[in-house]
Amino acid sequence: MIKVDLEQGIVSVEEGGRTITHRLDTAEAFNVISDVWLRAGWDNKYVYSFTWLGRPIIQLPEDMFRLQELIHSLRPDVIVETGVAHGGALVFYASLCKAMDHGRVIGVDIEIRPHNRAAIESHILAPLITLIEGSSIDPVVIDRVRSEIRPGERVLVLLDSRHAKDHVLAELAAYSPLVASGSYIVAMDGIMEKVVGGPRTEPDWSWNNPRQAALEFVAAHPGFTIEEPPFLFNEGNVNERVTYWPSAFIKRV
Repeated sequence: MIKVDLEQGIVSVEEGGRTITHRLDTAEAFNVISDVWLRAGWDNKYVYSFTWLGRPIIQLPEDMFRLQELIHSLRPDVIVETGVAHGGALVFYASLCKAMDHGRVIGVDIEIRPHNRAAIESHILAPLITLIEGSSIDPVVIDRVRSEIRPGERVLVLLDSRHAKDHVLAELAAYSPLVASGSYIVAMDGIMEKVVGGPRTEPDWSWNNPRQAALEFVAAHPGFTIEEPPFLFNEGNVNERVTYWPSAFIKRV
């Protein structure tokens, strides 16, 4: 049980017959409240309420802000995203490429619905976006993605398609060779294991999720490690992301 007392400025957590209390001006209190907020946000479909330059973007805003920091620092030549949906994330990445005057975006999805394709292809940032339709783990599709990348280009890969563990592991095996030392492949939406029992969830999400795929992949591939990109600016107490993507950032070392 979690209790927040605004008058006293504390949050109390009851666990195993004991109560742990944190002052609200501590990172520990922020983390407790953030976990509750994330679960409430999931239950209320909070992420289904944003757009970016006219296209729906089904992501937590903080995740996109933090990813923007990485993209600005890394300056990838190509950003590959599996999972297109409405195209908002592709437009977000393309807008960063446009602002930096550097980079382009490849979006892969097993089905790009006609109205979404039309909206993306008519967008002002369409010249920076390449769409590839097909399963992200189909060898033909993987070869098509590779053909769009020139030798020596720095690639950032973002996995946001089917979130089953086996599928994400197959994506990690297929796309990690595109990632050079110092760059990342990101396994999104590991939040699944934290929201089991909530709306739109399945019992097996406790293990069948991208986070577990990331952990298993890194354990089997010593050339990769899960490494959080550092905060580029921080004058506060909080030093961890509020995120739908725990243990997501897999760096090639």
